[in-house]
Amino acid sequence: MGTGNDNADEVLKTNNRRKEVCGIKIFMGSSTGNMLVDNPNTLDKIFSESEVLIATHCENERIIKHNLEKLKVTGRELTASDHPVIRDDEACYASSLYANQIAKKYNTRLHILHISTEKELQLFTNMLPLKEKRITAEVCVHHLHFTADDYTLLGNRIKCNPAIKAAANKEALWTALLDNRLDVIATDHAPHTLDEKNEPYEKAHAGLPLVQHSLSLMLYYHKQGRISLEKIAEKMSHAAADCFQVKERGYIREGYHADLVIADLETPERVKKDKILYKCGWSPLEGFEFPASITHTFVNGHLVYGNDRWDESNKGQRLLFDR
Repeated sequence: MGTGNDNADEVLKTNNRRKEVCGIKIFMGSSTGNMLVDNPNTLDKIFSESEVLIATHCENERIIKHNLEKLKVTGRELTASDHPVIRDDEACYASSLYANQIAKKYNTRLHILHISTEKELQLFTNMLPLKEKRITAEVCVHHLHFTADDYTLLGNRIKCNPAIKAAANKEALWTALLDNRLDVIATDHAPHTLDEKNEPYEKAHAGLPLVQHSLSLMLYYHKQGRISLEKIAEKMSHAAADCFQVKERGYIREGYHADLVIADLETPERVKKDKILYKCGWSPLEGFEFPASITHTFVNGHLVYGNDRWDESNKGQRLLFDR
């Protein structure tokens, strides 16, 4: 459930629906609409009273505004390359540190979304199994793949929040993912249209479509020798189910819902516009060739997609949670 500065009492009704509600989402940096929560009293109330997981998007609004005003003084037109300067490492770290401190104060179950900086990694541990952690974190596929160098070619197409940053952060994120300081690989899928992305930098929407190619991208890094198939399954499926306590999903087990993907590891696949399945019709990975291809997808045991053929006659189900 999404949180604003003025709906804390409504949000906390999730305590009575904990088997049906995944958790509470808090934007600690501005994003879509009025979802920013920057009132310390609101944050304190929700962190102290919530009985479900709290997931935070952590960026410090004051630092972001300060950085933006500094660049505007130059008088030049801002571009996507300025994005990691405006939404910089310090903005992410200050907000993640704050969330971490409040969670520890109240022993709140906290999950920090889409970590993008090396500096934030000191806030997380690999000394406990995932199911025993009270504070967990995720990394998105685009922060494991792109760097600030890619703005030159892709511009606003890779404008997202938190920003894609310098290459040193990408390397640190990979290290933390593999040593279990980072718990989950995610996508932060945001299918804005090309018209929305092609606006001048300050008006261009932040976010990129990634869910179709997220597994393919990790299989690319498997072929590069960077991550094992077992680790991919752990971080993209098992850990997500454990982290959010999703009932009877995330593992191949008798009695569980059969949510399965079959991949052909020997047949390459190039990202082409006519093969993009997003309704927005584009991908920042267009032209990229994956060394493997996805052939089948099952949802709840139903074959939804198989070798370019669709069967959407059997729709999905609401997730339930073991709490």
